[in-house]
Amino acid sequence: MPSITLANLSWSTPDGRPLFSNLNLSFGPERAGLVGRNGVGKTTLLKLIAGELTPASGTVSVSGSLGVLRQSVQVTSGETIADLFGTRDALAILARAEAGEASAEELADADWMLEARMAEALARAGLDADANTLLETLSGGQRTRAALAALIFTGPDFLILDEPTNNLDRDGRQAVVDLLAGWRGGAIIVSHDRELLETVDAIVELTSLGATRYGGNWSRYLERKALELAAVEHDLADAEKRMAEVNRVAQETTERKARKDSVGKKKAARGDMPRIVAGGMKRRAENTSGDNARLSERLRTQAANDISAAREKIEILQPLSVSLPPTGLPASRVVLRIANVTAGYEVEKPVVRDLSLEIIGPERIAVTGPNGSGKTTLLSLISGSLSPLSGTVRVPVRSAMLDQRVSPLDPTLSIRDNFRRLNPQAEENAGRAALARFMFRADAALQVVGTLSGGQMLRAGLACVLGGPEPPSLLILDEPTNHLDIDSIAAVEAGLRAYDGALLVVSHDEVFLEAIGITRRLALD
Repeated sequence: MPSITLANLSWSTPDGRPLFSNLNLSFGPERAGLVGRNGVGKTTLLKLIAGELTPASGTVSVSGSLGVLRQSVQVTSGETIADLFGTRDALAILARAEAGEASAEELADADWMLEARMAEALARAGLDADANTLLETLSGGQRTRAALAALIFTGPDFLILDEPTNNLDRDGRQAVVDLLAGWRGGAIIVSHDRELLETVDAIVELTSLGATRYGGNWSRYLERKALELAAVEHDLADAEKRMAEVNRVAQETTERKARKDSVGKKKAARGDMPRIVAGGMKRRAENTSGDNARLSERLRTQAANDISAAREKIEILQPLSVSLPPTGLPASRVVLRIANVTAGYEVEKPVVRDLSLEIIGPERIAVTGPNGSGKTTLLSLISGSLSPLSGTVRVPVRSAMLDQRVSPLDPTLSIRDNFRRLNPQAEENAGRAALARFMFRADAALQVVGTLSGGQMLRAGLACVLGGPEPPSLLILDEPTNHLDIDSIAAVEAGLRAYDGALLVVSHDEVFLEAIGITRRLALD
């Protein structure tokens, strides 16, 4: 039976930072979702399994064939889908056979069902293209579909998929979900797409402490994590109770000893006991005092360690909860008005035609549609970076847009300095408190934005834009969950749920849209 086994696997980054230490995992003919925070080593683990990296120690044993899908499909000029499938030469033989130019040897080796099998694989991946289609003419999402089709075509024992739904539109995401739902081989899938993770047989969570396997899909994993959180909270409460008890007993012991010592001193002062007896009592009291102090300190240290361990686990498990200043947006206020707009980058080829849209009050609108339908063009119109060819665009309130680069932030400044730049009227303490609500506490707020991960950067952008004393009445987001780990997505969701202004979001992530309370949709086609 095909299998993948990792035994005592260790690996460190080139600068010496350990990612795995004595990691033990095994995978069979199952669909396993690999999750964990950005930077924990998910992609590195896939490369070790695929043989692209060599472990520092330990072994990777693969029984069966692997098909690997990377986050982005790199292409060179002139490459076609046939090159991705590895069938260029075989198709050339078929072409010569049809023209009557093939040799007897070529005819004997010809795969007469090749074109049909390729077409079937492309159809299963939801891509309307043929073998001669140039890869450079395809969008990023279409290239991903083509690469998936090539994997289906080769029929490996294991699929190794790294963020397969990134950059895919709604139909593309569904094609991946459908493919995996019907896949009978093994699959290891690094993903933050919770719809996709609902189709898997197991979740493997990778952390700095190692890997933990949870049987079942994403919903089952969340149930187990909730139970773990309840257990850790119980441990924290127990440790805090023990700490309070140790402090109470220590205080009572100290007070009792002080009273007893006071009585002894008075007797000695009156001469009621011999000096040798008084000296003995003093030594015993000192010894008892030292024993009590050592016992109390030992119990206090143990309780403190238990409290610290529980709090660290809760920091990992506890979902972020955010409170934000109100925008004061009236329910009847016009936030955005687009009237009969036609727009694009070439007059002869408009991307958006005769579009009208009005947002009134704190509505939450999702902009959806296939790749190339004009979603990015719409955001450019609203932000003012693109002028319409005809029609009008009005944004009569203060607005902010967070694109995938989080453009409002200066990458050369710290998070704190970006907050002060965007909110010059805010005091230092208020700024620190706003950043802390988004988990940038103390020195974490001093990190330079250019050094942050994608998830941290978007969280910092939300903190700086929404956490000030006067948050914008309209917030525009462009594919906010792309390239974020699941913890970061949860943090973004929490921040947006706390925001009481109007929201316009371009996203293909249905779970995310539901979590932030979308009230209306604009579907472009």
